[in-house]
Amino acid sequence: MKKTLNLVKIGGNIIDDETKLNQFLEDFAQIPGLKILVHGGGKTATEMSSNLGLETTMVNGLRITDAETLRVVTMVYGGLINKTIVAKLQAQECNAIGFTGADANLIPASKRAAGKYDFGYAGDIIPGVIRGEKIAFFLDNGLVPVFAPLTHDKAGSLLNTNADTIASALAIALSEQYETRLYYCFEKNGVLSDMKDEDSVMEELTLEKYRAIKHEGLISKGMLPKLDNAFKALLAGVSSVVICHAEEIGNVLVHHKKTGTELKNNS
Repeated sequence: MKKTLNLVKIGGNIIDDETKLNQFLEDFAQIPGLKILVHGGGKTATEMSSNLGLETTMVNGLRITDAETLRVVTMVYGGLINKTIVAKLQAQECNAIGFTGADANLIPASKRAAGKYDFGYAGDIIPGVIRGEKIAFFLDNGLVPVFAPLTHDKAGSLLNTNADTIASALAIALSEQYETRLYYCFEKNGVLSDMKDEDSVMEELTLEKYRAIKHEGLISKGMLPKLDNAFKALLAGVSSVVICHAEEIGNVLVHHKKTGTELKNNS
């Protein structure tokens, strides 16, 4: 029987709030068994870019990364945010270790080809290249990997890569060794049927229904990468995917309460 692995992705809006981040990390540290944390970037990179006179451009929730912006996100994501999270988890006696995709060649990627938009130094993860057994080495030796949203092109350059995509790709790669459960945690209570109503949480969302509401434009642009990656993971063998509020991660994984939106592959 495979061991269970809980892979949790935390969004930038929680990272930006120190009180909420501290509470989340305290809850995350209490999750029993094998676990991985993937974090987004938050507003710090945008604020630092602004201070340096660099313009931030987003398309469908994704950042366009030129050479100067890459320098900023590398410092912020791979340095300040990642190591701060690791230090805070160590304070909770959770033996975390921080990574970018370049470390130990864990997440190679390719620079996204320019199409309708040129995303610059944005990385697309190459299917099948994540070596799950390398990550399993750290997990099986009592360490908790914490991944920043950065990959690399194997030619010396880091690449800014969507954290939702990294979480999905890691969950898929590790599903060969573990029963992998993926949790996307952010500042909403789940997937909303009405973007203006915070209480309109869908307890379940099928692929068929998602395709319909996506086509109708009923999903916010920022949610699209999250849901696309979530369903990709589900279709590729990840055992379960849940989207929930970051404040509920303890209730979900420590107290086993049902909350948020569970995705279903029954199109």
